Amino acid sequence: MSRPVVVLPACTKLIENDVFEAVGRKYAAAVAEVSECLPLIAPVGAGTADIAAVLEVADAILLAGSPSNVAPEHYGEEPPIKPGALDPLRDAFTLPLIRAAIERKTPLFAICRGFQELNVALGGSLHQAVHDVNGHIDHRERPLPYDERYGPVHPVSLRGQLREWLGADEIMVNSLHWQGVARLADRLQPEAFAIDGLVEAARGPDDSTFCLGVQWHPEFGAKSNPVSISLFRRFGAAAKGSAP
Repeated sequence: MSRPVVVLPACTKLIENDVFEAVGRKYAAAVAEVSECLPLIAPVGAGTADIAAVLEVADAILLAGSPSNVAPEHYGEEPPIKPGALDPLRDAFTLPLIRAAIERKTPLFAICRGFQELNVALGGSLHQAVHDVNGHIDHRERPLPYDERYGPVHPVSLRGQLREWLGADEIMVNSLHWQGVARLADRLQPEAFAIDGLVEAARGPDDSTFCLGVQWHPEFGAKSNPVSISLFRRFGAAAKGSAP
C-alpha cells in the first residue's frame, strides 16, 4: 500500500549565489519516520503556483519552520524590522494554500513560521519582535551548540483538544523564534500558552479535521520526544484518513 503524500512548501534559499528550494531535513524525516507518510517538497519560486493541483496531490500539508519571517504587509502596515529575513515567494504560495486547504478539509500541521502563516492567512496578526513587547520573555534561540539550542527552555500550559491528545496540563518546549502571535485569528482556538501569555499553539477551525499550529519545534527529536511522537503520529493518521 502506498503511503499518503504530505506536501511541504519550500523556502527560498540563497546558497553560493544560486537560489534553491529548500526544507529542513528534520521536517521531512519526521513526516517519513514518525507520521509514516511520503514527504513531497513543493517549490514556491516557479511562478504562479497551481494550488488546486497541489491539493489534488496532497493528502496533508506540513508548513515547516524557517529563519525567514512572514512579511508584515500581510497583517498590517508596519515596515519589516528585518527586511533581509523575508521570503515573499513562500508567503505568496502558503497563505492562499492554507485558506484553500482549510476549505477542502486537508489535514494541516503548521510549525513555527508555519504557525504564524496559519494565523496570518486566517486574518490574525503578529508581533515582529516578541522580545521587544512589554511583558513578554525573550523567545529567540540561544547561541549554543545545535542540540542545546533545540532543547526545552520553558513550559507551556495546555487546554482544549491538545491537552486531551497529550494527556498533560503542561509540557516543556524549545523556543527559537522572533515573531509570535499578536492577535489570534478568530477562526483559531488557542490550545497552549507560554508563561508570558503568548499563544504557543492553536487549533481549528474545523474539529473534524487535523489543523494544528505550534510555535515550538516538535520535529527536533521527533522519534524520541513523547509529545512530538504523539503529534506526528496523529498527523499521519489524519493524512491516512483516520479520525484525528
